[in-house]
Amino acid sequence: MPDSHLATDRDTTPAWPARVAERWRGIGLSLIVVVATVWLGVTGQLGLYIHPRYFGFTLVMAVLGLAFVVASFFFPALAATEPAARSSRRRLLLSVAGSGVLLVIAAVTVLALPPATLTSATATQREINSGGLDTTEAAEQAATLVGTGDYERLSVKEWVSLLAQSDDPALFADKTASLTGFVLPDADDPDNVFYVARFVVTCCAVDAQPIGVPVYLPGWSNNYSTDDWVEVTGTFTPNPSGTAQASLAVEPTTIDAVEQPSDPYVY
Repeated sequence: MPDSHLATDRDTTPAWPARVAERWRGIGLSLIVVVATVWLGVTGQLGLYIHPRYFGFTLVMAVLGLAFVVASFFFPALAATEPAARSSRRRLLLSVAGSGVLLVIAAVTVLALPPATLTSATATQREINSGGLDTTEAAEQAATLVGTGDYERLSVKEWVSLLAQSDDPALFADKTASLTGFVLPDADDPDNVFYVARFVVTCCAVDAQPIGVPVYLPGWSNNYSTDDWVEVTGTFTPNPSGTAQASLAVEPTTIDAVEQPSDPYVY
């Protein structure tokens, strides 16, 4: 009985070449993630995934990770004391092939596919203007600009902050807004109202929350599509929509199609 147990243990122990393949698979995946992170930082696209306050920390950790990956090349994968004859050729081929396929898929996914910003597909899963807004800070910035009378410098985030504090039409009657964001249909009245929307990122894209200012324009979808980036200029008016929840909306004087900015999120 003891001999049979020993034989079973030896048979189920991963063969030396297979264990080498598994170890190099882990090293390869780590290298892909590290290189991708550094590449995103160098090309200025890391902001599509995390808040700028974490750029330095992330890049430092990526460089340290790269150092560990490089160091692993100088350590033997496994002491070559186990006879190669004991390894199953089929298991070895499957392990090597699986590692190769996994590394190729990971490399294509992380490095070849271009980074993309969040879109309406994400926004529709999260209630607009329901979170992610630092009301105090945004309100202070907005109040400073309001005091100068330079209303067109107010961003989407600052207008949303002001609207959250008061929806009194008299407070907005003489103020012209200039808003840049992507088109997001109003869930309650998509035919007549859309939001000039942006995502607020607190930590990373996972916690991004959609915010936006409603624009009343019946038939807007004849000229613009969901996720189009636009610059809207107009004045606030009591929302003519009978079903939209927002009590105020921008009545546009001009709407221009624009390119997505290099930094599409707000912080």
